[in-house]
Amino acid sequence: MIDERRAREVIRSGIEDGVALRQELGATQADAIIAASDVLVECFKRGGKVLICGNGGSAADSQHIAAELTGRFERPARRALGAVALTTDTSALTAVANDIGFEEIFARQVDALGRAGDVLLALSTSGRSSNVVRATRRAASLRMTTIAITGPNSAELGAVADLVIATPGLSTARIQELHLTVGHLLCALVDEAFAP
Repeated sequence: MIDERRAREVIRSGIEDGVALRQELGATQADAIIAASDVLVECFKRGGKVLICGNGGSAADSQHIAAELTGRFERPARRALGAVALTTDTSALTAVANDIGFEEIFARQVDALGRAGDVLLALSTSGRSSNVVRATRRAASLRMTTIAITGPNSAELGAVADLVIATPGLSTARIQELHLTVGHLLCALVDEAFAP
């Protein structure tokens, strides 16, 4: 069992770090978040859809964001919006990984589901996930708008995306917490645009 004093220190440190990083996120990335929400709103107004991808924790965030858009976020009367997490179809993921290669698991689905005017929301804490980078390139080739949510180093993903939201943080855990914060902020701004 962990020492209680040490446990309280871990909790205090994690919370204080999270608060400071959220404040930094607001100070440095508000314009990028607003720009990304404008892209999403315009896509939905034109009848388009948003495809979302990421690995591991980012896969879970992809599903979470898609659910908030297709179901509802905070406004129950807001209409359903077209969003698909490319992380959920295990048959497609494993078939593409086995038959073509893991690097193509999202790009192949972008080929199948993406259309000009749609949006790809690509999540990667490192900014280097090869399958996410490939999906972003493929989406660009289809004339989709691409939005990357990364850590402080957007790396290759930032170089190929139309818009980048680069969250601060030194640990994967804190960066992933901020990615979910960004996802919720995007959903809140979309809610505002479609408020009845």
